[in-house]
Amino acid sequence: MEELESKHFPTTCEDAIEFCYRKGWSDGLPVVPPTAGRIKAMLDAASLAPGAELARIDERQAVITAEKAAINAVMAGCLPEYMPVVCAALRAMGDPAWGFHGPATSTTGTAVLLIVNGPAAQRLNINSGENLFGPGWRANATIGRAVRLVMRNVAGTLPGELDRGTFGHPGKYTFCIAENERVSPWPPLHVERGFKPGQSTVTVAAAVSPQQVYNEFTSNAEAVLQTLCEHMRISAATGFNTQYVLIFGQEHMQLLARENWKKDDIRNYCHRNSRSSLARLKTLHIVPGGVLLGDDARMVPLVPEPDDFIVLAAGGANAGFSVFVPGWADVGWSRSVTCEIT
Repeated sequence: MEELESKHFPTTCEDAIEFCYRKGWSDGLPVVPPTAGRIKAMLDAASLAPGAELARIDERQAVITAEKAAINAVMAGCLPEYMPVVCAALRAMGDPAWGFHGPATSTTGTAVLLIVNGPAAQRLNINSGENLFGPGWRANATIGRAVRLVMRNVAGTLPGELDRGTFGHPGKYTFCIAENERVSPWPPLHVERGFKPGQSTVTVAAAVSPQQVYNEFTSNAEAVLQTLCEHMRISAATGFNTQYVLIFGQEHMQLLARENWKKDDIRNYCHRNSRSSLARLKTLHIVPGGVLLGDDARMVPLVPEPDDFIVLAAGGANAGFSVFVPGWADVGWSRSVTCEIT
């Protein structure tokens, strides 16, 4: 990207956008030309020197510096005040526990789900309500997009090359939400993970596409969880030994709260009731091999432990929907990581 400062850099906005397309810096959508002034504003907003190291991706022999993050944040359309969130997400992705290379390369089409908690979510107007994964919020759209552009332009995660997703999904453009702490009856995710309520954090999770679950025909909280578990059991073909994000819309959330279901209760229930018999998994050819005596009684959990369900309150209040987001299929390679936004 040194060519940004060269004498050959286009002089009109339209030419600059086309120049970025020709250089392969775009995700397919137009980008904001990253001028020196815009890049400096990003760095100033995060109080970072250009060469400050945010993450090191050893498998890609790539170092993500603040300047490189700022360039891509500008191109994504971020406001300067979003830059600390982008930086925190990149720091989290550099954690060995997240394991950048596996999710970024996987044929599963994994994207990076960002979950923002704390005062920053409200201050930056990061959507946590209706149309949660849809368009309409600049912060959600551009913060998630900035992270993906960094993966592309700094770490070489290019479709068909180091990004080997068979189908991919729209979250590879942008995949950023906030937990709706204002209406949630439960402790927020960052508090569960040891942060104070007044701190702001971003959690990164390797995740495939969201799957909606509908049930507004019951006034019984357990029935909602039964519906959710049945849908997740069917989703087992996405792989085992991973983390799932469970996002309860406001109707379901309020129903669970009225019956005093805590996050731990939900996790434990879903862990017990989303299991499948080994016989079923073999019959569906999700697990190799023929069905053996006793396979009917051998139950395989969807995730290893109850804590591998990440429970959130978010989404709209206008229908009986909740969402689960399956994670990448190998827990040994990728765990969700939470980093403070500073």
